[in-house]
Amino acid sequence: MVQLKSVPKPAATEVAGSQRPRPEPDPVHSRMVLAGSPKALTGMGVSGGRLVAGKQQRPLSENRGLETVIGVDERTQILETDKAPWRMVCALDIEAPWGGFVGSAWFAGPRTLITAGHCVFDRSQMGGWATKITVTPGRSGGTTPFGSFVVTRFSTVDQWTDSQNPDYDISAIHLDEAYGDELGWFAIGALTDTELQDQLVNVSGYPFERGGGTQQWWARNRIRAVEPRRIFYDVDTSGGQSGGPTYMIEANGTSAAPLVVGIHAYGTGGTPNSIPLLVNSAPRITPEVVEQIGRWIEQDSGSH
Repeated sequence: MVQLKSVPKPAATEVAGSQRPRPEPDPVHSRMVLAGSPKALTGMGVSGGRLVAGKQQRPLSENRGLETVIGVDERTQILETDKAPWRMVCALDIEAPWGGFVGSAWFAGPRTLITAGHCVFDRSQMGGWATKITVTPGRSGGTTPFGSFVVTRFSTVDQWTDSQNPDYDISAIHLDEAYGDELGWFAIGALTDTELQDQLVNVSGYPFERGGGTQQWWARNRIRAVEPRRIFYDVDTSGGQSGGPTYMIEANGTSAAPLVVGIHAYGTGGTPNSIPLLVNSAPRITPEVVEQIGRWIEQDSGSH
């Protein structure tokens, strides 16, 4: 198992990492789960009517196309963003040396958000580290049911800062207040290949092309392919949804918090040639990712 090393945003100027290659990790062989918050279930009786659970070998619809929206756009705008799990998904307004960007994130603990690595650090697109991020949980256009807050503390992992390897495109946003105590947080799980293959998953976030990153949109479909550090699915997404949760519902959503199994980050253009499918993808939650997120949550809990 690869040992991840957390890399916090430097207090002053960025220190550039080396471009060394990384070994291919071993496949996941066993399940590892961080429990979600009981608050993650509040309102699920209403919101859960949309969410998918279980496995399916056939697609939920026949999608054909060449774009990140695979065929007909099947995303649905979420309006009841004050309910779980939608309120645990956040809109990000990112300021960086080279301009402004939008992204998505989700609660993993009381003071910890998880997002894509390229939402906090991107040497080629943002000019390095984000300078600050305005976070708005459960945003719905001009409605912000839980307010907004500005954050300047971020971390990613060394495999991302060193080479921006898409397999390691993960990061954390560290909050000053325990907003997750009110809103809830997702469970996080490293599952086996067999558990993930054909699993129906949900992806929600804040695309730029729909509402300029202010509206939450959701879609669902199945995992089509599994690699040691990536999962690939035919769920419709577009730019701005990077960092949003790719999550499944266990036990029909009645007794367990929604379980994040990937961090959405890439459209069809990010699919390697080894996967001959029209699919979007996420860095996979593996045991070392679970452990690193757990360390970030513990760090945030102990800093106040």
